[in-house]
Amino acid sequence: MAGPRNGMNLALRIRGAHGFAAALPLAAAVLGQPVMAQQPVSGQTNAPSRANKAPLPTPIGSDQAPAAAPAPAQAPAPSESLAPEAKAEPRVLISEVVVKGIEGHPERERLELAVYDAMATRPGTRVTRAELQNDLSAIYATGWFSDVRIQPVDSPLGVQVVVTVAPNPVLTKVELDGVGAKTKLPSNLIPDIFAADYGKTLNLNSLQIRIAELQKWYADQGYSLARVTGPTRVSPEGVAQLQVREGTVLGVEVQFLDKEGSATNDKGQPYRGKSKPWVITREISIKPGDTFNRRRLEDDIKRLYGTGLFGDVKVTLRPAAGNPGEVTIVLGVVEQSTGSLSGGLGYSQSQGVFGQVQIQDSNMLGRAWDLALNFTYGQYGGLADLSFTDPWIKGDKYRTAFRARLFLSREVPQIFQSQNNGSIYTVSDVSSGFYSAPSTAIAYQSNSSVQGGPYASPAAAKASNQALGVNNNWFALDGNSIAIQRVGGSIQFVRPLNGGDPFKRAPWAVVVGFNAQEATPMNFSGTAMPYGVSTNNFNNGQTTVSNVICVAYNCQNGATKNPLVGVRVAATMNNLNDPRNPTKGNFLSLGTEQFVSVGPNSPTFNRLRASYTHYIPVNWLKVFKGCRPKPGQAADCKQALAFQASVGGNLGNLPVYEAFCLGGSNSVRGYYDCDLAVGKSFGEATLEYRFPLFSIISGELFVDGGTAFGSQASVTGNPGGLLLKPGQGFSVGTGLIVTTPVGPLRLEVASQDFTGEYRFNLGVGWKF
Repeated sequence: MAGPRNGMNLALRIRGAHGFAAALPLAAAVLGQPVMAQQPVSGQTNAPSRANKAPLPTPIGSDQAPAAAPAPAQAPAPSESLAPEAKAEPRVLISEVVVKGIEGHPERERLELAVYDAMATRPGTRVTRAELQNDLSAIYATGWFSDVRIQPVDSPLGVQVVVTVAPNPVLTKVELDGVGAKTKLPSNLIPDIFAADYGKTLNLNSLQIRIAELQKWYADQGYSLARVTGPTRVSPEGVAQLQVREGTVLGVEVQFLDKEGSATNDKGQPYRGKSKPWVITREISIKPGDTFNRRRLEDDIKRLYGTGLFGDVKVTLRPAAGNPGEVTIVLGVVEQSTGSLSGGLGYSQSQGVFGQVQIQDSNMLGRAWDLALNFTYGQYGGLADLSFTDPWIKGDKYRTAFRARLFLSREVPQIFQSQNNGSIYTVSDVSSGFYSAPSTAIAYQSNSSVQGGPYASPAAAKASNQALGVNNNWFALDGNSIAIQRVGGSIQFVRPLNGGDPFKRAPWAVVVGFNAQEATPMNFSGTAMPYGVSTNNFNNGQTTVSNVICVAYNCQNGATKNPLVGVRVAATMNNLNDPRNPTKGNFLSLGTEQFVSVGPNSPTFNRLRASYTHYIPVNWLKVFKGCRPKPGQAADCKQALAFQASVGGNLGNLPVYEAFCLGGSNSVRGYYDCDLAVGKSFGEATLEYRFPLFSIISGELFVDGGTAFGSQASVTGNPGGLLLKPGQGFSVGTGLIVTTPVGPLRLEVASQDFTGEYRFNLGVGWKF
């Protein structure tokens, strides 16, 4: 038995209390029967009896407000025999307080002090039964005990208060009941939270603090409906069981709203949207039976906005009647107009000044299909393009996309152009195999001294030259830049490497495609002309065979149309932090395209390309106020050091118009389009520093470099060499970028090497 709590002063007072001994039986009777509070722990619930015990602390996470400690139980009303009048409850002098029930307990001293510190009753004080009831509630509120009893006992020294307690068991383990099958609890979560309490007497107050930590973990992980309560049971071995109600999703419903947010029309009928409901619900990763997670739902809503089909998405959680903790997710969507007719004017070196008209529906038949018809007509050519995209083939768990395209285009390839060193033009063609100016007879007569003429016609000149063994056929300038007409189509499949999880953000994706087209070199009038010559090699509008190059494939057959049939395989890796203006991450692209011959005028060759981009966030210039955040504010500073390197090569005998071009707004910016080099292989690199200046204006400093690795002469006819393109070079420049609704607009100036030659460039979008 624990020792009594008394002191010298009390002993003196007791001994000096005349007649107190005779009154002892009467004093114990006044205090009445023992005051008890019991909380069984062995195989029973640990909730105390409501007849005479304080209630358990309200668990954190229950529907009621949490309590820091159990509320003391109300003292029972005295019986009529003990308190005939509530205002005159008798008081009895206490001689000592004794604690029992913890003999031999490893934490005896700690528990005994907890009892004494909780009680207001002290030896030498006069107390009532109600005050003892308050002491009992206070002892129980310490959280250390499952059973508490207070018994007044008469002793030779006076009334002795005996407090009998049953300590909670030593905590050995905490178990959770109700955790969902798909909820991933870290293996160290429970041990880490309750580690400080293991091996010690269970304290219900401390347990509630730990439960609050567990509740916070659920909230931090996005399980905003989860509630943790308990303990529902504490075994004699010290295993505490907690109840978890995580919140289950019964289903996902779609509700179409108008722009004002109403779900019904004037007649009270629900709105019917254009989109198929499965187009919306397939973007939601939370399925019926899953635990509700706010973070996952936020990501799902971002994906819905990313489709571009919806102007607003409102989320409502509808509780299930009679099933606490179960909800239905209701998505109220406001659809955007997906049909459009647009047009504009522009300029490019390959098209000159051009006009463009586009008709598009980005939600065809409500299936999120994108169908677009585009017409472009310019000074030097035009384009008619019909494209179809299914961003997610229905039912495909890999989120595979399908794209198809049909096109008819005519453009002037910059391969045959030079800003300062002339261009390659078409030459006229006659069926005899001789090439002449419009006045054929005059052309041949004027060269009678060389040809052995004069001749009245190309046929006569041909017959004479064959007899003389002369092969010095003559060509005359047609006066047109070389245009390439392409007619064909392509299909491709794009699959993210997500392992079959369509909601997983997979950095890697693969592309497999097939394309077929017919390419025809021609002049502006649409006449097929497979030959060209540099203006530098004309003399009085004429030249010889030695100066003529073949701009088609296999000119020996006299063919003017080249079928190109190829299969493309590519892979990309993307972990950029922002798809539009990244400041951190990498982008890698690897691809090969194999063209196969389908006839004598169809080439066989392989094209290889690789590109790598890397962004490093920096904060060097702090002109924009977002780069100078005040204490407590988040930085808003899109500033980065960006690097890009690209290489490519062609293996086989390719048509000249399929060679690589270097120079231009998306290449080495100090040179005009394709003015740096034309090669079978190439390499380029760019180092760029981007920094914000104002809310919509940014600046850039850059260095570009490129080389054809000496492959210009390997291209049929060597157009790069004929036009005196250097084959390698670099540029240093700066620019301003203005953010607009249609994307960034670039205004740049860059030098050619370190010479005084500068080029101004106006582009749309970042270079990379």
